[in-house]
Amino acid sequence: MTFIIESEMKRIIFIAALISIFNFQFSNAHAQQSNEQMASYYYQNREYDKAIELYEPLYAQTQNYYYYQMLYACYIETEQFKEAEKLVEKRMKRDVRNLTLYVDLGNIQLKRGDRKKAEKQYSAAIDKLGRDSKQATDLALAFENNGRRDYAIRTYLKSRENMSNELLYVMELATLYGKSGQYDKMTAEYFNLLDKAPGNIGSVQIALQRALNETSSSELADGLRRTLVSRIREHPDNRSYLDMMIWFSLQQKDFDFALTQAKAVDARFPDQGGEQVLRVARIATNNEAYDVASAAYSHLIAKGKEHPYYFESRVGDLEVKYARINKNYAMSAKERATLEAEYESAIAELGKTPKTIPLMRNYAHLLAYNDIESGKPNSESQNARLQKAADLLYDIIEMPRVPSNIVSEVKLELGDLLVFSDEVWDASLLYSQVEKANRNDVIGAMAKFKNAKLSYYNNDFQWSKTQLDVLRASTSKLIANDAMQLSLLISDNMEEDSTYETLGYYAAADLKLYRGQLDSAWILLNDIEIRNLSHSLLDEVLMQKAKIRMKQARYAEADSLLQRIVDHYSEDILADDALFMLAELNEQQLKNPVRARECYEKLILDHPASLYTDRARKRYNALKANK
Repeated sequence: MTFIIESEMKRIIFIAALISIFNFQFSNAHAQQSNEQMASYYYQNREYDKAIELYEPLYAQTQNYYYYQMLYACYIETEQFKEAEKLVEKRMKRDVRNLTLYVDLGNIQLKRGDRKKAEKQYSAAIDKLGRDSKQATDLALAFENNGRRDYAIRTYLKSRENMSNELLYVMELATLYGKSGQYDKMTAEYFNLLDKAPGNIGSVQIALQRALNETSSSELADGLRRTLVSRIREHPDNRSYLDMMIWFSLQQKDFDFALTQAKAVDARFPDQGGEQVLRVARIATNNEAYDVASAAYSHLIAKGKEHPYYFESRVGDLEVKYARINKNYAMSAKERATLEAEYESAIAELGKTPKTIPLMRNYAHLLAYNDIESGKPNSESQNARLQKAADLLYDIIEMPRVPSNIVSEVKLELGDLLVFSDEVWDASLLYSQVEKANRNDVIGAMAKFKNAKLSYYNNDFQWSKTQLDVLRASTSKLIANDAMQLSLLISDNMEEDSTYETLGYYAAADLKLYRGQLDSAWILLNDIEIRNLSHSLLDEVLMQKAKIRMKQARYAEADSLLQRIVDHYSEDILADDALFMLAELNEQQLKNPVRARECYEKLILDHPASLYTDRARKRYNALKANK
């Protein structure tokens, strides 16, 4: 019995001791955490002396590297260089592999004004490098964080030498060379990598693109071009350099040269299938470099129907030709007839399939809205063309396996065609159908906007404005902007003219312009201008008249009309539209790049929130680069 009692007492004492130790450790840890928080607070508030009082015992107790760093920083801030030196030297004895401590020691010498001793410490650290890549990376980062890119570069180069691996630290070295302005060395690193590992071309392009975007001077681009030309001459069969030259040319918007290089790749590597030529064609199309895009597609089409990119090139070539005439400018009867024949041939050859839907949509648009007899509505020729366009769109809607969003888009286009054909009721039913099927989507909002515009055409201005005001909160910025413009047009002129007579004339002219009845629309607009010399609609009237003259290829008159908007209505909602149209008109039709650049610049400066600002900035920079 005595033995059992003694055993139980020992167990109780042991448990009590454990609890006591645990409580002590918990209390100690809690106190340490509290002191650390207080020290950090003092450091952040630049009360370094108070922070030192807390960090010194924390470090003495734990030898924690974080406490070392904080204590070192406090000593430096308070210029206690002797204490800092002692701290580093003691740490070096117990942490011999941590070469960043030599950087700390060198920085102390630098603070004392002894650059020679500082650099001796920096060099000593590099000399002690072994074959440990993490050690090298830590040291290089320490140098870089202290503004010594030169020593960071030396670190990576020394480690690369020790490891006998030329591909180590390529990205790190290239970045450091770039930040130091040593662009030739930067590009050499990337291209040496491509020599050994061409699969890294994507990563190299991303890195170079970032560097090009971050560099304001042309020094990097010029150096990159020189290096590429030199390497291609030395290694004409190296695919990586040719691909890099194409990529670089596209970055610089030099589409002609990019196509030349892409054709060279296609000639030297015919088994590659011409994917670079196709890439140039797509990017050139997106940048409205239509001559280059057309030449690229023609190059691929000429290879014959068996070529893997023949189908896509046939479609792309017609999209380029369509894009040329879909800029609100005139097209001759001969140009239209030639293009229509090409569409007929392509659809007959390629068939009506989901892959040719872009062709069918564009051809329908061409048939419906580019009739040279558009000034003669309801002619037999025009009615036949409209019916043919509608049949193409119906074919798409009834085609199996077409995504629902494409079907909805085509239904909207068919609705637009019905409005053009004066079948307004049927158009409204189609718009409502699309809106109901896409209530929470952008396309549903677009359908609602088109129905609201129909109400505007029908002089039901109050109902139209109610619908437009709802759409002003649309998630689509473009739809919201269009809705706001039409809503303001209606509200401003409802208040000025309680009979809505002038607004009714304007809506009728707007509809006639949409239907291509240019002469009839001009007469109505002219009548509004003559009878209402101070009406708030006059800037809108001038805009519509400018669009008519552009469609009639009377570009000088269009220029004058748009300039009147800029001069007399600079504070109104159409000012930025007029400036952008004026810039494009001068750049593309009047061939006046100086005036175009001035208009783009004015738009950027006077209308920074405009939807056109980004596009204007790109065109301004392109024109400025080519002047």
